[in-house]
Amino acid sequence: MVIAHVDVRVIPDFIDAFREATIENARHSMQEPGVVRFEVLQSKSDHTRFLLIEEFQTPEAAQQHKNTPHYLAWRAAVENMMAEPRFTTQFRRIFPEDAASSCD
Repeated sequence: MVIAHVDVRVIPDFIDAFREATIENARHSMQEPGVVRFEVLQSKSDHTRFLLIEEFQTPEAAQQHKNTPHYLAWRAAVENMMAEPRFTTQFRRIFPEDAASSCD
């Protein structure tokens, strides 16, 4: 299991465009084999801050995601919308435990 939190801070003028592009990417991502979860969150207190929560069944599924046309289009579209480079933190599930996470 691969669980990633992607922190993004967007330039204020691009909030709506970033949301639209990111939701489109998330919709397509949820249709990929191996994708368990793909959420797009926006901070209530700082509308320029977003969190993407991505969960993949395997490291291979996570890598395949980065080669899909919709991900590559999203990355190109939002690159200049970010106020700073996005930051990814990977996690492993502690609870509830499943067979995939107990092997990490």
